[in-house]
Amino acid sequence: MKSAFPDHSEQFPGSSDPDLRARLAKAGRPSHITSFGVTFPTDLPPMIPRIRRVLAANEYEEKETKAALRVVRRGDKVVELGAGMGYMSSIVAVNCAPSEVHAFEANPGLIPCIRRVHSENGIGNATVHHALLGDAAGEATFYVRKIFVASSLLPEPADDVTHTATVPVLPARETIAKIDPDILICDIEGAELDVLPMLDLSRLRGAIVELHPQYIGLKGVQVVFDAMNAAGLVYNPKRSISKVVTFSRPE
Repeated sequence: MKSAFPDHSEQFPGSSDPDLRARLAKAGRPSHITSFGVTFPTDLPPMIPRIRRVLAANEYEEKETKAALRVVRRGDKVVELGAGMGYMSSIVAVNCAPSEVHAFEANPGLIPCIRRVHSENGIGNATVHHALLGDAAGEATFYVRKIFVASSLLPEPADDVTHTATVPVLPARETIAKIDPDILICDIEGAELDVLPMLDLSRLRGAIVELHPQYIGLKGVQVVFDAMNAAGLVYNPKRSISKVVTFSRPE
């Protein structure tokens, strides 16, 4: 049966897992899953069973999603650090009517996935940046793990690292200042400790940050809060859930 959804996998080599697609077709599984109005191809390489299941139940990145849908406004410019497979950038673009979405992702294997998700949903206001942010322009080693969401700049734990990739590094402060976003969404597996203090956060209306205390510790959490507070952004308990914390500018 022909899928009712567009399939742009041929336009984005590497965005499809043919073996997974064959297994899903044999099992009668759908070609796409819809979550919050966004369709996601089920043959994306990151689409392990758990991710397909929580996407279908509208439970994928649930805390971050709830915060973003409440914080992002029509016409906003949004920067996302740690774009994954294109989930959050697409959810925001489709549901919140921002003027621009800038999705930064280090994992080279996820770049074609993000672009395919954007393409198949007709998202034209999102820009994908394959890069990390740092003190200055250069390159860095990125550790790709079996569980793609755990991939990061951290070499440990090493037991599930599948390979490393050399990723371009852009100057953090200059790059984000040029975009001049209203909202920052950040989920970068512990790198928030180093990246957020580099940025000029004073022009943001709000920020949604997933903290990783297992990597940065409570002292690292304090560094993040201090950076936000120094920029005039305060912890917003109504928009925060557990490790996903929202900072807002008092109005």
